[in-house]
Order: sequence, then structure tokens, then C-alpha cells
Amino acid sequence: MMRIGIFGGTFNPIHSGHLIIAQEVLEQLKLDRIIFVPCFLPPHKIERKLAKANDRLKMVSLAVRSNRHFKVSGWEIKQKGISYTVDTVKHFNNLFRDKASLFFIIGADNLKDLNRWKDSKAIMKLAKMVVVNRPGQSLKNLRKEFIPVLIPGIDIASSLIRRRISQKRGIDYFLPSNVKAYIKKRRLYI
Repeated sequence: MMRIGIFGGTFNPIHSGHLIIAQEVLEQLKLDRIIFVPCFLPPHKIERKLAKANDRLKMVSLAVRSNRHFKVSGWEIKQKGISYTVDTVKHFNNLFRDKASLFFIIGADNLKDLNRWKDSKAIMKLAKMVVVNRPGQSLKNLRKEFIPVLIPGIDIASSLIRRRISQKRGIDYFLPSNVKAYIKKRRLYI
């Protein structure tokens, strides 16, 4: 049976921190694949500078194309509307049927809001919940149904990258060079 990680997010833009999280989860949990799932519209946060969904999908595709264990799904974007995790997990559960165990990746900063997610109990029945540490968020005292994965302390956020772009500051090394080139070409976040 395959072991597949599902990594959802706005990826606005995807950056090195996202890629490090995915690689660490892949290795530490001995997964076969990580599927990145950019959302169409996030349900719990309003992004003032949200790049178009197809631009975010393209940036994720560019960022992961050199890693054979990383895949990208445009499923949430094709659905349009607000992207709910429960719908995504159900989709992948149906897609893989009994051929895979699903591992849904979240940051420890999302735990406080998990009970407000649409049908969070169904999510936890369909996928194992992988929790990665975030700056200022501990993995101590996690409930037993959560799988902790310790990530090296890298404090990079998409909001930081957007702010640096708007301030005309450099973003080298914060994200893959092909994603940086795409942002520049499409004039995103200026």
C-alpha cells in the first residue's frame, strides 16, 4: 500500500520553507509521494494579495518539478469556490481507494483552529494528521492521533516574500529561482 502525503495551502507563493517541510515529512514518515494541492480560495483567511489560482498552480509546478516524489494537483482549483480540506481528502480517498494511506500535512499553528474546519472529524478519519512545528509553536502535548514531524527552524512565510517584492527587496534563496523568474515575468505581488 502506498503512503501519500497531501500538502494543501494557498502557496502564495510557494517558497523554500514549503519544500523543506515536504521533504522532511517524506523522509521522516517514509512516504512514497507528496501531493501539493493549491487551493482556489482559502476558507479561513483573506489574502489581500492573492495571486490568481492558475499562477499559484504554475508556481507550485515549477517548484516541485525536479523532485520525482513531489506531484501537484489542480483539483481544488478546478472546483472553484472555497476550498475545504474535507472535500479534498474525500477526493483523494476516492481516487486511491484501498491503494494508499493518506497523510494530511498541517502546521502546528493550524491546530488551534482545527475544530472550526468544516467536518474536521471526517478529515481525521480519512487521513492521518501530520503536524509540523512552526516558529513559536511546539509539538509537545499533541493528542495521540497527531503525528509530529520536527522541521529545521526556517522562518519563511509567503507574506514575507510578498512584502519584500512590494518593497523592491531581494527574494533570492527564499524560493526556487524558476518561481522567482515566473513572479517577475508575470509581475506578481507588485
